[in-house]
Amino acid sequence: MLKSIIGTELTLTSFFICTAVSLVLGITTAFVSKFKSRSTQGFAVTLAVLPAVVQLVIMLVNGNIGAGVAVAGAFSLVRFRSAPGTAREIVSIFLAMAIGLATGMGYVVIAGIFFVIIAAVLILLSALDFGKQSDSERILKITIPENLDYDGLFDSVFARYLKCYSLEKVKTTGMGTLYELQYSITLKGNGIKKEFIDELRCLNGNLAIICCKDTNKEAL
Repeated sequence: MLKSIIGTELTLTSFFICTAVSLVLGITTAFVSKFKSRSTQGFAVTLAVLPAVVQLVIMLVNGNIGAGVAVAGAFSLVRFRSAPGTAREIVSIFLAMAIGLATGMGYVVIAGIFFVIIAAVLILLSALDFGKQSDSERILKITIPENLDYDGLFDSVFARYLKCYSLEKVKTTGMGTLYELQYSITLKGNGIKKEFIDELRCLNGNLAIICCKDTNKEAL
């Protein structure tokens, strides 16, 4: 049952079966990746056809070590021409490639079982919001004049509105006339209170203040 449907020689029937399984599992992978997650149409289409593409490559290599090394080198160039994706997107791409590897070697049943297991785990963890960032965690960026000493400047305000905070980064902006302070903060409530921002504005001379979620945590 778990044996490869490709014998000593690849037949047209086994090729069509492997391709059909690759496309079905690829399309289903695209649907699973969109569960409680946002992605572009291009990414969904890529996931749908990627298993079939990988499957054909594996069939063409067919144990030829030299061809395998050449294909690996060609595929590695794609990484340098693509934008970095989120952790969820990278997992989906690896899943699609694993399916293509399995079907390319004729293990269509193993590919199906593997997909069902991984898809079920992904959907379950997404439904449970496993590892989700707390709504009270934020990144706070405050711009101050260069002549203002930022050490302990906002401590009294932070003590009233935040559970904890830490200064992560300091950089100069505006040709060195301004400082931008970046804090990692945890709010006492889920919302950003207007009073909190207003008190910070009074201390930083009404310059720019940004309070947002850390989107960089989505990247792998």
